[in-house]
Amino acid sequence: MNSEVIIDVQPKDISIALLEDKNLVEYQKEQREASFAVGNIYLGKVRKLMPGLNACFVDVGSEKDAFLHYLDLGLQFSSYEKYLKQVTSDRKRLYPIQKATSLPDLPKDGSIQNILKVGQEIMVQIVKEPINTKGPRLTCDLSFAGRYMVLIPFGDKVNVSSKIKKGEERSRLKQLVQSMKPKNFGVIVRTVAEGKRAAELDQELKMLLKRWEDAIGKVQKAQTVPQLVFEEQTRAVALLRDLFNPTYDGIHVNNDEIYQQIHDYVAMIAPDKADIVKLYNGNVPIFDNFNVTKQIKTGFGRTVNYKRGAYLIIEHTEAMHVVDVNSGTRIKKENGQEANALETNLGAADELARQLRLRDMGGIIVVDFIDMNLAEDRQMLYERMCENMKKDRARHNILPLSKFGLMQITRQRVRPAMDVAVEENCPTCHGTGKIKASILFTDQLESKIDRLVNKIGIRRFTLHVHPYVAAYINQGVISLKRRWQMKYGLGVKVIPSQKMAFLQYEFYDSKRQFIDMREENEVSK
Repeated sequence: MNSEVIIDVQPKDISIALLEDKNLVEYQKEQREASFAVGNIYLGKVRKLMPGLNACFVDVGSEKDAFLHYLDLGLQFSSYEKYLKQVTSDRKRLYPIQKATSLPDLPKDGSIQNILKVGQEIMVQIVKEPINTKGPRLTCDLSFAGRYMVLIPFGDKVNVSSKIKKGEERSRLKQLVQSMKPKNFGVIVRTVAEGKRAAELDQELKMLLKRWEDAIGKVQKAQTVPQLVFEEQTRAVALLRDLFNPTYDGIHVNNDEIYQQIHDYVAMIAPDKADIVKLYNGNVPIFDNFNVTKQIKTGFGRTVNYKRGAYLIIEHTEAMHVVDVNSGTRIKKENGQEANALETNLGAADELARQLRLRDMGGIIVVDFIDMNLAEDRQMLYERMCENMKKDRARHNILPLSKFGLMQITRQRVRPAMDVAVEENCPTCHGTGKIKASILFTDQLESKIDRLVNKIGIRRFTLHVHPYVAAYINQGVISLKRRWQMKYGLGVKVIPSQKMAFLQYEFYDSKRQFIDMREENEVSK
């Protein structure tokens, strides 16, 4: 199977797409300045205790106070709390964690009001981003994730991933990590560490320890609370870390700085794969070049077509996601309705598994398949769904079809489900239903080019327009584009962009920075 990662870096956000055999299976988009990402660590302040919930709300700077349950304090909370007081009591000299006293574990049936008080400062880590009206979900059981291992301050055990089956390898990794880790640190050895040399593991352990030292150093010097003390790696690297697989055939990036960061990261974790990271310099937008934009347009939305007229209807609610399977305009098979229902349902299982990964849907998912009378057909559908979901990295659980023909799926949810608006607002009428004569659109573009070149003084730029408009501008021996270049210089370039709506346009300078050439009435709408 051919797998590629495509990373589109824009001034305000980063998008990352995973293609398997050219088909889009995972898509993530994050704001470059976004905060409250999973893995970030804050020095927060307890705002309110909720004895009835055995939980509290913590101020970490988000719009809604974050939620921290008693069970998320962690077994080593007493040791951690004492060490935090020692660190904040001396702003000049950092008390080493290796000398910290190990106190008894927190009882599992304790009460949060006996442990915390309002106004208390605590170090917390985000495990769930804000979703809808809910604030972030927190834990005090801090961890620093790397490629091969996860470092846990105040722990003291070394655990090896259960996916590593060989007893000899499990023992080797456990003894190796136990011998190199400092006191008062626990480690979880991840699956990809299987077969790795001691030098590679030791290098990553030192890197994770440095992150801990930087975080606790910021806590020591913190003047205000709340404060971010540890931020996950740059967005692209953080997104790629969990996605990365040594079998990838290519990682394509359209930004020099992010390319260098990803190249260095891949060179560190898989030196023999560093050459798969490639810088994309083409004129056509990177997602258009790899056919990602079109797949995003067809893969999101309420209705998803998947096979010979059959389609899924996907609805999102506060409590769950609901999926309805429809045969649509399919032609019934000669051997009857049962065979037709089975084939439609099997196709729906394939597409649904892809949609769960693509949209990162989590929580409870209820699927209404087409009714089937035969028990063996229902079992075949259940097994097909389980097989498809093996590729999914998120924890999940699938139940067989109920007597009503419903399949229930639970899937780990740590961030809001990806929702991409595939409908386009008219860029020229802004919803009024009236536009200028379409034939005058190219005249409007030329007037903006004239202003850009002769009044603003920008002579090298690209004009992004809908592919149909680009085809019109480029048609003929002496095309409209060629006439513009003869009149305004060869710095004028016209690029077809699939993300543009019809009669929409965008100007970019030679450094790919957006140039706002909208008219005043367009901006005010």
